[in-house]
Amino acid sequence: MSGRYGEITAAGVVVPAHDEEALLPACLAALRRTASALRVPVHVLVVADRCGDRTAAVARAERAPVISIQARNVGAARAAGMTELLRLTSGSDPSRVWLATTDADTVVSPGWLRRQLEYADAGWDVVLGTVTVTDWDGHPPHVPVVFEHRYASGSAPHPHVHGANLGIRASAYLAAGGFRPLPTAEDHALLAAATQAGCSVVQAGDITVETSGRQVARAPRGFSNLLRTLADRRGYGEATPPPAAMRPDPAR
Repeated sequence: MSGRYGEITAAGVVVPAHDEEALLPACLAALRRTASALRVPVHVLVVADRCGDRTAAVARAERAPVISIQARNVGAARAAGMTELLRLTSGSDPSRVWLATTDADTVVSPGWLRRQLEYADAGWDVVLGTVTVTDWDGHPPHVPVVFEHRYASGSAPHPHVHGANLGIRASAYLAAGGFRPLPTAEDHALLAAATQAGCSVVQAGDITVETSGRQVARAPRGFSNLLRTLADRRGYGEATPPPAAMRPDPAR
């Protein structure tokens, strides 16, 4: 059943990458699989941000378009990618364009984009998914248990916000002012702006991606920092949780 905007007619995915030549191929292979499950065109774009390795060359070898920036800032990288996706889809109604983002050390499921678009077609403006960790090597044995304990939300909507698993309607992205050039928590800032703009948000516990448990962070105070915090037993918290999901009003 279509929501208040009509069905999505185009989609794009931004992958910010800083020195990700080793993990990027698996990420892009998974994105090709999820894009192939859709009947709408999907643009997958890598943003190589101040890379000192072969990230850009690897992306091109995987047949992914690349733009390069020198910001060393994940918020700026996601913003640059979204700007390019908006340019590529400029002939479409922004309310019917879906913009997603993930990370270069993350593998999405074959149904990742399809499920996001099902939420979009039902009228949701922002979709927040969850993450699982694929490899706990190098972490103390208590960390997986502690992580699962603090991450689980039971039957309640999950409170997590991950740039590795986020989708937003292009019109909502524009209304929110886009990603801010923040070195960390750019995803939380976008959610706060979208919520303030009146966009509907769903915390989708049925959309999960697999991300690495690496301890060398790409973003300060990001997910890797959370895992190190758990390893050091300093606490279980992460950034401020998002507001409760707001159901879309078909009449609006």
